Parts: sequence; C-alpha cells; structure tokens
Amino acid sequence: MNEKLPSEALAFDRQHIWHPYSTMIAPPPVFPVVAADGTKLTLADGRQLVDGMSSWWSVIHGYNHPRLNEAAHQQIDNFSHVMFGGLTHAPAIELCRRLVEMTPEPLSKVFLSDSGSVAVEVAIKMAIQYWHARDLPEKHKLVTLRGGYHGDTFGAMSVCDPVTGMHEIFTHILAKQFFVPQPQCRFEEAWDDSDIKPLEKMLAENHQRIAALILEPIVQGAGGMWFYSPQYLNRARELCDTYNVLLIADEIATGFGRTGKMFACEHGEVVPDILCLGKALTGGYLSLAATLTSSHIAETISAGGAGCFMHGPTFMGNPLACRVACASIDLLLDSPWQERVQAIESKLRSGLAPCKDLVPVKDVRVLGAIGVIELHKVPDHRVLQRQFVDKLVWIRPFGRLVYIMPSYIINEEDLDFLLGKMVEVVGDL
Repeated sequence: MNEKLPSEALAFDRQHIWHPYSTMIAPPPVFPVVAADGTKLTLADGRQLVDGMSSWWSVIHGYNHPRLNEAAHQQIDNFSHVMFGGLTHAPAIELCRRLVEMTPEPLSKVFLSDSGSVAVEVAIKMAIQYWHARDLPEKHKLVTLRGGYHGDTFGAMSVCDPVTGMHEIFTHILAKQFFVPQPQCRFEEAWDDSDIKPLEKMLAENHQRIAALILEPIVQGAGGMWFYSPQYLNRARELCDTYNVLLIADEIATGFGRTGKMFACEHGEVVPDILCLGKALTGGYLSLAATLTSSHIAETISAGGAGCFMHGPTFMGNPLACRVACASIDLLLDSPWQERVQAIESKLRSGLAPCKDLVPVKDVRVLGAIGVIELHKVPDHRVLQRQFVDKLVWIRPFGRLVYIMPSYIINEEDLDFLLGKMVEVVGDL
C-alpha cells in the first residue's frame, strides 16, 4: 500500500491508536510512511528521509531487500504459520542450526519466541527453573546493573533500571531484584578493578538467593546508551563462576554485528550461560527472538519436578519469521559486514566530533555502528523530532540522548547527510 494516506486516516490514528511510549492526550506528531527502500523512508507528502534508526536497530540490511523479500514470498506461498507444539518445520530447524553454529559452545539449545522482551522472560524462567530443579528454590532472585534496559513485560521490567529503564511507576508491584552500580570504566579506558567491587560484594553476600546475573554486554542500550569496559564482562563471568550464579547476556540490541563483533560478548571473549537474541534476527522484517542455553542447563530443567520447561508462546517458531531470519543471517554472513561497521564507526567518530565543543552537549560516544550525543538537559522531543524531519532525516531522540544506529548498508553520502543534520539540530538547541 503505497498510496497517500487521507487526512481522515491520520485523524483516526491521532484519536484511536496508541503509539509506543505516547500519550492519548495531545499525542505527539506521527509521520505517515508510504514506502521504505534501502536507507530511505518516503512520507505521504513525498519527502524522503534518510533513516538513522534502522527501525529501532533491527533493519541492518536496509528496507525492501530483494533476498529477504524473496524468502518471505517463498514461505508465505507454502504456509505462513503452524503451531510449534507437537509439530516442526524446516524454517525453524534451519534457523536453530544457524544459531547453534554461529554462537559459541556450550550454547546448543534454542528456544524461539515472539519478541525480545519474551526472550528475556524465557531466560529468567530458565534460570529460576534450573535452580529449582537442583533443589535450590531459594535461588530465585536476579542481580543486574543500574542503567540497564531489558524490555517491557513484567519479568523484564523487574531487571530494568527503576528510573532510566522507563518503568518507575511499576516499582512497587514488580519482583524485587538486586541492583549494582553501572560500570564506570568506559569501553576504551584503562581498567580499574574497583569498578567490579560492588558486584563482587553483592554476590558474596547474596549468592544463596541469586539465580542469575543479567546484563547487556558492553552496550547498555535504551537505559542510556552507555559503553563499558570488556574487562567488566570478564570479571563478571569469573564472579558468576565463583559464586555459582548463572550469567544471562541480553544481546537483543547488540547481536548480529552492531558493536563491530558478531556478538558483544566477544569483546570480552565471554560465553554466557543463557543468551538472548532478537531485533536484527530477521533483519527487521518480522518479530522473532531466541534464547539459547547449554545442554547441561536444558537437561537439568527437563529432569526437574515439572518435567519440562514451562513456556510456550502461540506463535513460537513462526515459519514465516524463521525463513526470513535464515535469509537475514545468510545475507549478513555473505556480506563484508565487519568492514561496513568499521567504516560507519570511523565516519561517526569524525562526523560527531564537532559536537564535543557544543554548549548543550555533555558527551559524545561511538562504538561500532552506534553514535550517541548526550545532552546536559532533556530537550523538547516534539520540537526536535519535527526539526529532524524538516531536515529530511529520521532520528528519534529519547531522554537526553540523540543517537543513530543506521543500517549497515548506508552509503557514505547518506551517512554524511545524516550526521550533518544531526550536528545542525543539536547545535541550534
């Protein structure tokens, strides 16, 4: 449907449709898209925007990619969905084979789900059910980092930062988890072992009650776009082993090359006990996620009192999503994705450098295909959003952050244009 949207349709949207994190009283503006191709979004009024968000970091190959389109067409002409309970199919088998092959040992068991938040719920339930099966039901708490974000469902919300994780209003009804300070050693800074001491103390005092440590490796995403030292990850792994606590790596935002490694855990050469994947898994075509774990954890859960893992979404293993995910992974592996991400990182560093001297700017940070400007104050997002659209770029700020995570296929001209407009708008604040 590439036709222009009538004014009546937009009025209906404004009156009846709730968009993410928005109000229904004087809702913020939305910009109707009628086409998307490569790294461009075409609005109903004919304007083309250079996309800096890759639709919340998922569209790594760009929009309307012929190989992904072909995969979707082939599968939908065959069958689009069957239940995964008692049935299986080639797309799911092929996807799980790829995931096992591309992730490190001993990750070998794959649980497919609908979204990143559900992948985190699954990981939390795996950790709790694992210890229950080992006759240690008291180990049912999670420990996590301040500044983190893991999703919008209730288990996931409980391990988000109560303030920056956007769920403060639910604090009193969420499961009470343990929090430690955000790592302070930056990604490229010299390591200071005092950075790990709060986690060490927490585990030493509470490991009898803690099932797992959950963290976003290297990059804390929606909680603040903070990049921390790989050595923190290494030390966290060591502490989890010492205190008999599982390590859950939430790679929903960082997986599939975003930080310059296929998975961010590789920066620290760390293997988690449970790994969560999503977002870029299907190249942004369909919602799909995966939670991987080891044979030991899977078999321990399966031998427990319940006799099975207690989870099973209706759309688990959706064939259409699995087929597109297979094509997306193949497309990534067949491409020079590392060189592309390195080129984007270099351009981000040079293009955002002028912002460091701007009065409104507190910090500028870059890692892989992620570029972040942190402001001293929270801007008027409605005004900022319109300014970006008027300058023909799609950038969606949140909190004090103005950031981009472009598709890996973005060309130099479009990236220069995107960065130039980003600097202009921030400079005019």
